[in-house]
Amino acid sequence: MHPGQPPAGQPYPPGYWPRQAPPPTAQQLQGRTLAAQPEPYPFHRRPVHRPKLRWVATPPPGAWPRRRVSPPEPYLGPPSYPVPPRWGFPNLVWRRPTSVPGTASDELRPIDRVPVLGRSVVAVLFGFAVLALTAAGAEIWRYVLLAQGRESALSRSVVAFSDGFVLAAGLLASILALLPAGLSLWWLLVARQAAADLSGDAPPRPVWQVLVGVLVPVANLPLALSVVGELEHAVLGRSRDARPKPSRQVLVWWGAWLLNWILLGVSIGWRFRDDVQSMADSVLLVALTDLSAAALAVLTALVVQRFTALLVPSDALDVREMRVLKVQGAPEPELRASRPAGAAR
Repeated sequence: MHPGQPPAGQPYPPGYWPRQAPPPTAQQLQGRTLAAQPEPYPFHRRPVHRPKLRWVATPPPGAWPRRRVSPPEPYLGPPSYPVPPRWGFPNLVWRRPTSVPGTASDELRPIDRVPVLGRSVVAVLFGFAVLALTAAGAEIWRYVLLAQGRESALSRSVVAFSDGFVLAAGLLASILALLPAGLSLWWLLVARQAAADLSGDAPPRPVWQVLVGVLVPVANLPLALSVVGELEHAVLGRSRDARPKPSRQVLVWWGAWLLNWILLGVSIGWRFRDDVQSMADSVLLVALTDLSAAALAVLTALVVQRFTALLVPSDALDVREMRVLKVQGAPEPELRASRPAGAAR
Protein backbone atom coordinates (compact mmCIF):
# COMPACT_ATOMS: atom_id res chain seq x y z
CA MET A 1 0.00 0.00 0.00
CA HIS A 2 1.42 3.32 -1.06
CA PRO A 3 0.97 6.48 1.00
CA GLY A 4 -2.09 8.46 -0.03
CA GLN A 5 -4.14 5.37 -1.08
CA PRO A 6 -7.32 4.32 0.80
CA PRO A 7 -7.67 0.81 2.13
CA ALA A 8 -8.52 -1.89 -0.34
CA GLY A 9 -12.19 -1.81 -1.54
CA GLN A 10 -12.86 1.72 -0.24
CA PRO A 11 -13.23 4.87 -2.41
CA TYR A 12 -11.26 8.03 -1.90
CA PRO A 13 -12.94 10.46 0.45
CA PRO A 14 -14.24 13.73 -1.04
CA GLY A 15 -11.53 16.37 -1.48
CA TYR A 16 -8.65 13.89 -1.09
CA TRP A 17 -5.88 13.99 -3.65
CA PRO A 18 -3.58 10.91 -3.67
CA ARG A 19 0.16 11.63 -3.03
CA GLN A 20 2.67 10.09 -5.34
CA ALA A 21 5.80 8.36 -3.84
CA PRO A 22 9.09 10.13 -4.81
CA PRO A 23 11.57 8.19 -6.96
CA PRO A 24 14.49 6.52 -5.12
CA THR A 25 17.74 8.43 -4.95
CA ALA A 26 21.11 7.19 -6.22
CA GLN A 27 22.25 6.39 -2.67
CA GLN A 28 19.15 4.31 -2.05
CA LEU A 29 19.65 2.46 -5.32
CA GLN A 30 23.27 1.70 -4.39
CA GLY A 31 22.22 0.43 -0.99
CA ARG A 32 19.59 -1.84 -2.55
CA THR A 33 22.18 -3.20 -4.99
CA LEU A 34 24.66 -3.94 -2.20
CA ALA A 35 21.94 -5.55 -0.10
CA ALA A 36 21.02 -7.85 -2.95
CA GLN A 37 24.61 -9.16 -3.27
CA PRO A 38 25.63 -12.25 -1.24
CA GLU A 39 27.83 -11.69 1.83
CA PRO A 40 31.57 -12.25 1.18
CA TYR A 41 32.10 -13.79 4.66
CA PRO A 42 29.92 -16.06 6.72
CA PHE A 43 28.46 -14.45 9.76
CA HIS A 44 30.71 -16.31 12.22
CA ARG A 45 33.86 -15.45 10.19
CA ARG A 46 33.14 -11.82 9.62
CA PRO A 47 36.22 -9.71 10.59
CA VAL A 48 35.75 -7.91 13.86
CA HIS A 49 37.08 -4.39 14.15
CA ARG A 50 38.29 -4.06 17.73
CA PRO A 51 39.14 -0.66 19.13
CA LYS A 52 42.85 0.02 19.62
CA LEU A 53 42.64 0.09 23.39
CA ARG A 54 44.40 -2.01 26.00
CA TRP A 55 42.91 -2.45 29.40
CA VAL A 56 45.37 -3.13 32.20
CA ALA A 57 44.10 -4.28 35.56
CA THR A 58 46.27 -3.51 38.56
CA PRO A 59 45.52 -4.45 42.13
CA PRO A 60 44.56 -1.56 44.34
CA PRO A 61 47.06 -0.32 46.93
CA GLY A 62 47.12 -2.51 49.97
CA ALA A 63 45.76 -5.60 48.23
CA TRP A 64 49.03 -7.52 48.59
CA PRO A 65 50.40 -8.29 52.04
CA ARG A 66 53.51 -6.39 52.99
CA ARG A 67 56.86 -8.14 53.04
CA ARG A 68 57.93 -8.98 56.50
CA VAL A 69 61.26 -7.42 57.40
CA SER A 70 63.25 -9.47 59.83
CA PRO A 71 65.09 -7.47 62.47
CA PRO A 72 68.90 -7.58 62.33
CA GLU A 73 70.44 -10.19 64.56
CA PRO A 74 72.92 -9.09 67.16
CA TYR A 75 76.60 -9.78 66.59
CA LEU A 76 77.62 -12.89 68.49
CA GLY A 77 81.29 -12.95 67.56
CA PRO A 78 83.23 -14.75 64.83
CA PRO A 79 81.91 -18.12 63.61
CA SER A 80 83.15 -21.23 65.34
CA TYR A 81 83.17 -24.77 63.99
CA PRO A 82 83.56 -28.07 65.83
CA VAL A 83 85.99 -29.27 63.15
CA PRO A 84 88.08 -27.36 60.58
CA PRO A 85 85.83 -26.53 57.61
CA ARG A 86 86.54 -28.17 54.29
CA TRP A 87 85.75 -25.06 52.22
CA GLY A 88 87.81 -21.97 51.61
CA PHE A 89 90.42 -20.56 49.30
CA PRO A 90 93.74 -22.40 48.82
CA ASN A 91 96.70 -21.09 50.76
CA LEU A 92 98.46 -19.90 47.59
CA VAL A 93 99.55 -16.48 46.43
CA TRP A 94 99.19 -17.27 42.74
CA ARG A 95 98.87 -20.33 40.57
CA ARG A 96 98.30 -21.06 36.94
CA PRO A 97 94.67 -21.45 35.81
CA THR A 98 93.62 -25.07 35.54
CA SER A 99 92.21 -26.45 32.33
CA VAL A 100 88.98 -28.41 31.98
CA PRO A 101 89.33 -31.49 29.73
CA GLY A 102 87.10 -31.46 26.68
CA THR A 103 86.69 -27.68 26.58
CA ALA A 104 88.53 -24.84 24.87
CA SER A 105 90.61 -24.26 28.00
CA ASP A 106 92.15 -27.71 27.55
CA GLU A 107 94.06 -26.55 24.45
CA LEU A 108 97.51 -25.13 25.03
CA ARG A 109 98.09 -21.74 23.44
CA PRO A 110 101.47 -20.69 22.07
CA ILE A 111 101.85 -18.19 24.92
CA ASP A 112 101.53 -21.09 27.40
CA ARG A 113 104.21 -23.14 25.63
CA VAL A 114 106.78 -20.36 25.48
CA PRO A 115 107.95 -20.48 29.15
CA VAL A 116 108.13 -24.28 29.21
CA LEU A 117 110.11 -24.42 25.98
CA GLY A 118 112.23 -21.47 27.09
CA ARG A 119 113.38 -23.20 30.28
CA SER A 120 114.18 -26.41 28.39
CA VAL A 121 116.08 -24.57 25.66
CA VAL A 122 118.14 -22.56 28.14
CA ALA A 123 119.10 -25.68 30.12
CA VAL A 124 120.06 -27.61 26.98
CA LEU A 125 122.05 -24.68 25.56
CA PHE A 126 124.10 -24.23 28.71
CA GLY A 127 124.75 -27.98 28.81
CA PHE A 128 125.88 -27.91 25.20
CA ALA A 129 128.15 -24.94 25.96
CA VAL A 130 129.90 -26.98 28.65
CA LEU A 131 130.29 -29.90 26.24
CA ALA A 132 131.65 -27.61 23.50
CA LEU A 133 134.19 -26.13 25.93
CA THR A 134 135.26 -29.67 26.84
CA ALA A 135 135.72 -30.54 23.16
CA ALA A 136 137.68 -27.31 22.63
CA GLY A 137 139.94 -28.19 25.59
CA ALA A 138 140.58 -31.64 24.10
CA GLU A 139 141.56 -30.08 20.75
CA ILE A 140 143.85 -27.56 22.45
CA TRP A 141 145.54 -30.37 24.40
CA ARG A 142 146.11 -32.26 21.14
CA TYR A 143 147.66 -29.13 19.58
CA VAL A 144 149.96 -28.78 22.58
CA LEU A 145 151.00 -32.42 22.20
CA LEU A 146 151.69 -31.83 18.50
CA ALA A 147 153.89 -28.86 19.38
CA GLN A 148 155.78 -30.93 21.97
CA GLY A 149 156.20 -33.87 19.55
CA ARG A 150 158.33 -31.75 17.23
CA GLU A 151 161.18 -31.67 19.77
CA SER A 152 160.72 -34.75 21.95
CA ALA A 153 159.02 -38.12 21.97
CA LEU A 154 155.58 -38.40 23.53
CA SER A 155 154.21 -41.06 25.83
CA ARG A 156 152.12 -43.62 24.02
CA SER A 157 149.47 -43.76 26.76
CA VAL A 158 149.12 -39.95 26.83
CA VAL A 159 148.69 -39.82 23.06
CA ALA A 160 146.13 -42.66 23.12
CA PHE A 161 144.17 -40.99 25.91
CA SER A 162 144.26 -37.66 24.07
CA ASP A 163 143.03 -39.29 20.86
CA GLY A 164 140.17 -41.02 22.69
CA PHE A 165 139.28 -37.84 24.54
CA VAL A 166 139.22 -35.81 21.32
CA LEU A 167 137.18 -38.43 19.49
CA ALA A 168 134.58 -38.83 22.26
CA ALA A 169 134.20 -35.11 22.94
CA GLY A 170 134.04 -34.29 19.22
CA LEU A 171 131.41 -36.94 18.49
CA LEU A 172 129.28 -35.97 21.48
CA ALA A 173 129.47 -32.29 20.60
CA SER A 174 128.60 -32.94 16.96
CA ILE A 175 125.70 -35.29 17.69
CA LEU A 176 124.23 -33.40 20.64
CA ALA A 177 124.40 -30.12 18.72
CA LEU A 178 121.21 -31.23 16.95
CA LEU A 179 119.23 -31.18 20.20
CA PRO A 180 119.74 -27.48 21.11
CA ALA A 181 119.38 -26.52 17.45
CA GLY A 182 116.03 -28.30 17.14
CA LEU A 183 114.71 -26.97 20.46
CA SER A 184 115.82 -23.42 19.62
CA LEU A 185 114.07 -23.61 16.25
CA TRP A 186 110.91 -24.95 17.90
CA TRP A 187 110.99 -22.16 20.49
CA LEU A 188 111.48 -19.61 17.70
CA LEU A 189 108.37 -20.76 15.83
CA VAL A 190 106.22 -20.86 18.97
CA ALA A 191 107.47 -17.45 20.13
CA ARG A 192 106.66 -15.91 16.73
CA GLN A 193 103.10 -17.21 16.92
CA ALA A 194 102.69 -16.09 20.54
CA ALA A 195 103.93 -12.58 19.72
CA ALA A 196 101.55 -12.45 16.74
CA ASP A 197 98.61 -13.52 18.94
CA LEU A 198 99.39 -10.83 21.50
CA SER A 199 99.69 -8.07 18.89
CA GLY A 200 96.70 -9.26 16.84
CA ASP A 201 98.69 -9.27 13.58
CA ALA A 202 99.94 -12.13 11.42
CA PRO A 203 103.65 -13.07 11.58
CA PRO A 204 105.78 -10.91 9.27
CA ARG A 205 106.93 -13.87 7.14
CA PRO A 206 105.73 -17.46 6.56
CA VAL A 207 107.26 -20.46 8.27
CA TRP A 208 109.14 -21.72 5.21
CA GLN A 209 111.08 -18.46 4.96
CA VAL A 210 112.04 -18.78 8.63
CA LEU A 211 113.28 -22.33 8.04
CA VAL A 212 115.30 -21.21 5.02
CA GLY A 213 116.74 -18.28 6.95
CA VAL A 214 117.92 -20.54 9.78
CA LEU A 215 118.75 -23.94 8.25
CA VAL A 216 120.12 -23.29 4.74
CA PRO A 217 123.91 -22.88 5.17
CA VAL A 218 124.61 -19.83 2.99
CA ALA A 219 121.25 -18.07 3.12
CA ASN A 220 121.12 -18.20 6.91
CA LEU A 221 124.09 -15.85 7.32
CA PRO A 222 122.14 -12.61 6.52
CA LEU A 223 118.59 -13.89 7.07
CA ALA A 224 119.12 -14.99 10.67
CA LEU A 225 119.47 -11.36 11.74
CA SER A 226 116.19 -10.47 10.00
CA VAL A 227 114.28 -13.35 11.62
CA VAL A 228 115.50 -12.64 15.16
CA GLY A 229 115.17 -8.87 14.67
CA GLU A 230 111.55 -9.24 13.57
CA LEU A 231 110.85 -11.42 16.59
CA GLU A 232 112.34 -8.82 18.92
CA HIS A 233 110.31 -6.11 17.17
CA ALA A 234 107.09 -8.07 17.77
CA VAL A 235 107.98 -9.02 21.34
CA LEU A 236 108.59 -5.39 22.30
CA GLY A 237 105.13 -4.47 20.96
CA ARG A 238 106.34 -1.99 18.38
CA SER A 239 104.27 -0.89 15.40
CA ARG A 240 104.12 -3.24 12.43
CA ASP A 241 104.69 -0.34 10.01
CA ALA A 242 107.97 0.66 11.68
CA ARG A 243 111.25 -0.83 10.47
CA PRO A 244 112.77 -3.38 12.89
CA LYS A 245 115.95 -2.13 14.58
CA PRO A 246 117.86 -4.97 16.28
CA SER A 247 119.26 -4.24 19.71
CA ARG A 248 122.91 -4.57 20.69
CA GLN A 249 122.28 -8.00 22.20
CA VAL A 250 120.81 -9.29 18.95
CA LEU A 251 123.71 -7.81 16.94
CA VAL A 252 126.25 -9.50 19.23
CA TRP A 253 124.39 -12.78 18.82
CA TRP A 254 124.44 -12.37 15.05
CA GLY A 255 128.20 -11.74 15.14
CA ALA A 256 128.70 -15.00 17.05
CA TRP A 257 126.38 -16.70 14.53
CA LEU A 258 128.49 -15.50 11.58
CA LEU A 259 131.77 -16.40 13.28
CA ASN A 260 130.61 -19.91 14.11
CA TRP A 261 129.42 -20.68 10.58
CA ILE A 262 132.54 -19.18 8.98
CA LEU A 263 134.88 -21.15 11.26
CA LEU A 264 132.87 -24.32 10.63
CA GLY A 265 133.17 -23.93 6.87
CA VAL A 266 136.88 -23.10 7.03
CA SER A 267 137.67 -26.02 9.35
CA ILE A 268 135.81 -28.47 7.07
CA GLY A 269 137.58 -27.18 3.97
CA TRP A 270 140.99 -27.17 5.70
CA ARG A 271 140.80 -30.89 6.42
CA PHE A 272 141.17 -31.70 2.69
CA ARG A 273 144.85 -30.68 2.83
CA ASP A 274 147.39 -33.47 3.30
CA ASP A 275 150.52 -31.77 4.66
CA VAL A 276 151.50 -31.93 8.31
CA GLN A 277 151.14 -28.21 8.98
CA SER A 278 147.63 -28.17 7.55
CA MET A 279 146.68 -31.05 9.85
CA ALA A 280 147.99 -29.13 12.83
CA ASP A 281 146.17 -26.00 11.73
CA SER A 282 142.93 -27.98 11.37
CA VAL A 283 143.21 -29.00 15.03
CA LEU A 284 143.47 -25.34 16.02
CA LEU A 285 140.56 -24.42 13.73
CA VAL A 286 138.35 -27.13 15.29
CA ALA A 287 139.20 -25.79 18.74
CA LEU A 288 138.23 -22.26 17.69
CA THR A 289 135.01 -23.62 16.16
CA ASP A 290 134.12 -25.34 19.43
CA LEU A 291 134.80 -22.14 21.37
CA SER A 292 132.62 -20.13 19.00
CA ALA A 293 129.87 -22.76 19.29
CA ALA A 294 129.99 -22.47 23.10
CA ALA A 295 129.80 -18.67 22.89
CA LEU A 296 126.90 -18.90 20.43
CA ALA A 297 125.04 -21.29 22.75
CA VAL A 298 125.44 -18.95 25.74
CA LEU A 299 124.32 -15.89 23.75
CA THR A 300 121.34 -17.81 22.35
CA ALA A 301 120.32 -18.81 25.87
CA LEU A 302 120.47 -15.17 26.98
CA VAL A 303 118.35 -14.07 24.00
CA VAL A 304 115.79 -16.80 24.73
CA GLN A 305 115.62 -15.77 28.39
CA ARG A 306 115.07 -12.11 27.50
CA PHE A 307 112.40 -12.74 24.88
CA THR A 308 110.59 -15.23 27.13
CA ALA A 309 110.53 -12.73 30.00
CA LEU A 310 109.07 -10.09 27.68
CA LEU A 311 106.39 -12.41 26.32
CA VAL A 312 105.24 -14.15 29.51
CA PRO A 313 104.55 -12.54 32.92
CA SER A 314 106.94 -13.33 35.73
CA ASP A 315 106.56 -16.62 37.50
CA ALA A 316 105.54 -16.93 41.15
CA LEU A 317 108.96 -18.38 42.01
CA ASP A 318 110.66 -15.27 40.63
CA VAL A 319 108.31 -12.94 42.49
CA ARG A 320 109.34 -14.46 45.82
CA GLU A 321 112.82 -13.03 45.47
CA MET A 322 111.45 -9.46 45.43
CA ARG A 323 109.93 -8.84 48.87
CA VAL A 324 109.72 -5.73 51.01
CA LEU A 325 111.87 -6.47 54.03
CA LYS A 326 112.37 -2.99 55.47
CA VAL A 327 111.09 0.53 54.82
CA GLN A 328 113.40 3.46 55.51
CA GLY A 329 112.67 7.18 55.33
CA ALA A 330 108.88 6.84 55.32
CA PRO A 331 106.82 8.98 57.75
CA GLU A 332 105.28 7.26 60.70
CA PRO A 333 101.54 6.51 60.36
CA GLU A 334 99.12 8.46 62.51
CA LEU A 335 97.86 6.26 65.34
CA ARG A 336 94.50 6.72 67.03
CA ALA A 337 94.96 7.93 70.60
CA SER A 338 91.99 6.13 72.07
CA ARG A 339 89.23 3.90 70.87
CA PRO A 340 85.64 5.16 71.31
CA ALA A 341 83.39 2.99 73.43
CA GLY A 342 80.83 2.33 70.69
CA ALA A 343 83.31 1.82 67.83
CA ALA A 344 83.15 -1.51 66.02
CA ARG A 345 86.20 -3.65 66.13
